[in-house]
Amino acid sequence: MAETVVEEARAGGGSGSTEETVAVEFRGERSGRAPLTWGQRAIWHAIRRTAPNDHYFNIGRVLPLADRGRPATVDGATAALTALVERHESLRTRLELSADGGEAAQALAATGTLPVTLARAQDPAEAERTAHALLDRLSATRFAYASEWPVRAALVAVGDRVTHAVLVLCHLAADGHGAEVLVRDLRLLVRRGSAGRPPATTPLDLAREQHGETGRRRGAAALAHWEAGYRAAPATMFPDPVAAPRAPRFWTGRIVSPALARAVAAVAAAHRVSGSTVLLTAAAVLVAAGQGHRTAAVMPIVGNRTSTAHRDLVTTLSQDGLFILDTGTGTTQDTPTFTDLLPTAYRAALRAYRAAVYDPAEWDALGERLRTETGAEVHPYCCFNDMRLVERPAPPGPAPTAAELAELRGRTAFGFPATQERVACRYCLHITEEGDALAVSLTADTAYLPPETIRAHLYGIEELIVAAASGRSVPLTGVRDLLEATAEEVRA
Repeated sequence: MAETVVEEARAGGGSGSTEETVAVEFRGERSGRAPLTWGQRAIWHAIRRTAPNDHYFNIGRVLPLADRGRPATVDGATAALTALVERHESLRTRLELSADGGEAAQALAATGTLPVTLARAQDPAEAERTAHALLDRLSATRFAYASEWPVRAALVAVGDRVTHAVLVLCHLAADGHGAEVLVRDLRLLVRRGSAGRPPATTPLDLAREQHGETGRRRGAAALAHWEAGYRAAPATMFPDPVAAPRAPRFWTGRIVSPALARAVAAVAAAHRVSGSTVLLTAAAVLVAAGQGHRTAAVMPIVGNRTSTAHRDLVTTLSQDGLFILDTGTGTTQDTPTFTDLLPTAYRAALRAYRAAVYDPAEWDALGERLRTETGAEVHPYCCFNDMRLVERPAPPGPAPTAAELAELRGRTAFGFPATQERVACRYCLHITEEGDALAVSLTADTAYLPPETIRAHLYGIEELIVAAASGRSVPLTGVRDLLEATAEEVRA
């Protein structure tokens, strides 16, 4: 049921659209309380470390609704939002903070009201602009985790037809995969009135399972992998500042490369590994070489969606894994190259993925125990997040030639699209797609990786993988020189 409670407020940004607030009432099947799932606990720890800039973790999506299918009315779209919130318990779940500062919990509400922004545009072009402006605006502020519903929603209409839906999600409620499930379900609810069978489990049920005996055994096994990896690697990948930090301190560099997309697919197919492994290995090799380490420790964000019951579950399942790669072993070549590491890296990646479900409180305790033992903080501060839901297979036909890849590199684009004051890491790499290109973003602490080094790492990833696809895999002994030469180009 939806009721308009505020009308005709002029939209911001100088557009001609107007806004209303629509109250969307929902009634779920149950209420309840449980500890946080391990994924929720992990992201809550990250949110607290990043506050007050934790809007960084908000997840936003725009869903076009005028492209195909039956037209969506405002009443139909608000009814679909009601059904969406009733279907997925995470959208009705808020953080419950302990008065004594103890561990937070999750509280599921059966009923409530979600405020939804309804913006009215004059034409489809203005509707498109308005939708993205709403996405930016709704994403720009941190959630009030204990009092606000973990989803912000907006609809854009031209006349009596809804053209776009906008969702901004609290990361406690969903990860990237969960956000895509919500977009899919909302589209089905708008078009068909049904999204099919409900998810096989819920965040509350998952939390109770993880905090039970079976969950604790699995978590202990995962943390044994972490302890072994920590002991095999340097305490951190970036031990010493190398420059005065910029203001703001954290810069995001971004490279968009059609050549990299083709090269990753070609190298993965040639060496029978995943494209994500190719990218992870390239990042790890560059970090190790740049810092003078033989062994790289990288924390890939692992989706933890292998269980059938978790495929359509909207919650935060993602947790950090620990990828350990000794760049001096695992090859039989006198002068090993980047591609010689790929078989070893693939096995190391699988171990990391299998050991990415654990209690973050126990993970914290492990880190503290090792700090006490070694006298130094043990944490890679080096993260890798392949945000693609699926990898595109290599296109049919022969692999790209060196000449074709060189021509594609002429379309590579680079920039620094964002800065921020605080991020709880020193090196955060994100992989997405943009059309026929791969988009690779590196958010880094400029005290450890100045802007020219950020740029060098991104172009270094492209060079390592394109060179491998071109039949001239870079020797590992030459990786540091590659980084330094690329950084020197910027200084010159």
